[in-house]
Amino acid sequence: MSPKTPRQATVDLVRTPEERFAAISDYPWTPQYAEVGSPGDDTCPGPLRMAYVDEGPRDAPVVLLLHGEPTWGYLYRHMVPVLLDAGLRVVVPDLVGFGRSDKPTDPAAYSYARHVAWTRALCDELGLADITLFCQDWGSLIGLRMVGEQPERFARVVVGNGFLPAGEQAPTTAFRVWRAFARWTPVLPISRIVAVGTHRTLSKAERAAYDAPFPTRRHLAGARVFPKLVPTDPDDPAMPAQRAAWAALGRYDRPFLCLFGKLDPILGRGDGPLIAHVPGAKGQPHARLVGGHFVQEDVGPELARGIVDLVARTS
Repeated sequence: MSPKTPRQATVDLVRTPEERFAAISDYPWTPQYAEVGSPGDDTCPGPLRMAYVDEGPRDAPVVLLLHGEPTWGYLYRHMVPVLLDAGLRVVVPDLVGFGRSDKPTDPAAYSYARHVAWTRALCDELGLADITLFCQDWGSLIGLRMVGEQPERFARVVVGNGFLPAGEQAPTTAFRVWRAFARWTPVLPISRIVAVGTHRTLSKAERAAYDAPFPTRRHLAGARVFPKLVPTDPDDPAMPAQRAAWAALGRYDRPFLCLFGKLDPILGRGDGPLIAHVPGAKGQPHARLVGGHFVQEDVGPELARGIVDLVARTS
């Protein structure tokens, strides 16, 4: 009698009903879906459905826009039209746990390495190469780690209010307060968090769009755990990979541009160490703009024009 094949574990997850997005009128692009992860794969578990927008000519230079906590692809609605008008291809994923993507309900299902693996799997599925990356917040933790691990895949990088923590700088007091709040608050007010991190005033409809992906507490597991996953302790399991990626960024000589919102109390000055460390940042027109943490909300078209100019100058 042959031994039984071990049962492959699947991820317990929820999906946000599509009707939750029905009233959103200012993010008109049709979502597409890719399956990422594999049953029984501890590094990249699944299968999970990852949502993304993919617009523009297939043979045009591709711009990958990675959002962070606690937003989704909607954050880039002011940038996508400018990039498309310039003839670029634009790919905007919803990270696992956010937007229209699947949401594992167990916080333990999320890790830094898994987020990187899921996002890389999407890029593999779409065959993305010579990428122009724009990343912010957790999009930077994921995106810059990917650049460090696969620098040949990225033609140029633009960072807005993000960083790659590798034990080089101590976390700010503002970040420590935010992490404690996310961990202990009984209610995680998504749209209020976005509004606090934005310089301009969000409309009622915009706030509703940020709340849309999270109809119940079970949908919030990924958003709630994200701040806890930021590696700040030298013994954090992510730290060896972080340090290797940081070292690789120290050799990255392709164009690297920082466009930061200077009113951000957490990362408003986080551009300095990046500019000093990355060779490709030398001579680039870095800027601190009049924006908060969610700089895409405050000066999205300006950010997009910066990306367009960078592609035009360095292609």
